[in-house]
Amino acid sequence: MPRGGCAGSASSPSTDAGHLARLRATADVAQSAKSGDEVVGHVRDQLVELLTLRDCRFEYGTLLGRPPRLEADGTVAVGRREWDVDRLGLPDEEIELRAYGNGRYLGRFMLRPTPGVTPPLEARLVAVTLAGQAGTAPSGGH
Repeated sequence: MPRGGCAGSASSPSTDAGHLARLRATADVAQSAKSGDEVVGHVRDQLVELLTLRDCRFEYGTLLGRPPRLEADGTVAVGRREWDVDRLGLPDEEIELRAYGNGRYLGRFMLRPTPGVTPPLEARLVAVTLAGQAGTAPSGGH
């Protein structure tokens, strides 16, 4: 089984506690941050660790291209098709994870997966929530 993967769909209590701790810490940063960049940097670091990524960067502003996208339900869309992450792992190209603030598009995290790593659905759902917390960051500072 790939590192970071998960054979079953049940999550362990320790994983659940870790995910909750990660979300709480990010919410604290979002509330206390003086700039949006501070929150975005924190979320970027959390995403790299959570999804075992090679790299992650944030792009403010308009959408360019049509990379695969991590959706709100934890699935990955490639074009108009759903990518079978559990069977195929993540696509071997950058994957976008969009961040919204107050219902408006803020930007996107561009995720560079590590080959052979298949993050479980629970981790992908936490990643979507983390990206949403980046959208609650104070404006100004990018």
